[in-house]
Amino acid sequence: MKAVFFDMDGVLIDSEMFYMKGTFDWISKKGFNGKLEDIYKLIGTDMKGTYNLLFEMLNKKYTISEIEEENRKYFSENSINYKKILNPFVKEILLFLKENKIKTAVCSSSPKSTIEKALKECEIFEYFDLIISADEVKESKPSPDIYLKACEVLKVLPNDCYVIEDSTIGIQAGKNANIKVIALKDKRFNQDQTKADCIIESLKEMECLKL
Repeated sequence: MKAVFFDMDGVLIDSEMFYMKGTFDWISKKGFNGKLEDIYKLIGTDMKGTYNLLFEMLNKKYTISEIEEENRKYFSENSINYKKILNPFVKEILLFLKENKIKTAVCSSSPKSTIEKALKECEIFEYFDLIISADEVKESKPSPDIYLKACEVLKVLPNDCYVIEDSTIGIQAGKNANIKVIALKDKRFNQDQTKADCIIESLKEMECLKL
């Protein structure tokens, strides 16, 4: 293998429950009558996709701009401690890949500023050769664009790479790019991971792969 591409939320950091509960909190105050589990459909989407789904979930009572502002306000007032939710074995596996001269990239649907902030707070920013957000490609996941761009920038072929994902949308993006996909096992959000080439319980298992 020449490169490994990581999703961020749910793979590098255990942030998804924080965002799901937070989103459920503020949209419930705006009239949403569903369950927390209904919010899980947001997992893996970019911000545009998230706002469009919330627009529908709030029965189109608010504009996309109003939803975006409410979301921004809530999470600015309820900030996340990225370092506290860094997933186990992340630093160890990144060091392992670096020692084996395997290129690494973060390919996330989160905004670029959020990705960089999270990686810096977790003290893993310097381990990555490339960071790409959904804002930098034409189509977001499940389109393969973000992973194909990583291949192009790092000058590697898709069949020389691995993608590490957790969401159904992310796994499909990797498969659409013709890259082998490893799924970090989802135990909470009912994500369909059956299309992944293999499923691992933790990132520590990557050390056993024939990289």
